[in-house]
Amino acid sequence: MCAFSQHNPHNPPDWSAAREELRDALSLADWPDGLIADAELALHELYVNAWRHAGSPAPTVVVVLLGATRTLRVSVADDSPVLPEPRLAADPYELSGRGLHLVRSLTHRFGANPRKNGKCVWFELDCAA
Repeated sequence: MCAFSQHNPHNPPDWSAAREELRDALSLADWPDGLIADAELALHELYVNAWRHAGSPAPTVVVVLLGATRTLRVSVADDSPVLPEPRLAADPYELSGRGLHLVRSLTHRFGANPRKNGKCVWFELDCAA
């Protein structure tokens, strides 16, 4: 699945199509509402990071739901080769800097892989059978 929107340097691109596709896939697979909400929030963090830190006007989103293992894998790709690094200690008064910590706490696995043109940041979430 891919999400596209027009670039605006002040507002993040519209991620509603990616969110709706994710929600629909997980709802059809009978995932609990709490895990769907966690997946949506983690996707939002990665999507906004791709726009804000990598300058991607329309990050590419891929959602894979592995039925046999009941594992969700969401990948967000951008054109920046710089791999994300969570900040060690965010200032409690800063407006940003906690997103990757949030993704790590909401999901079971999280990482980033370099690509030929940029990187892919991903997370996995497991659903108990």
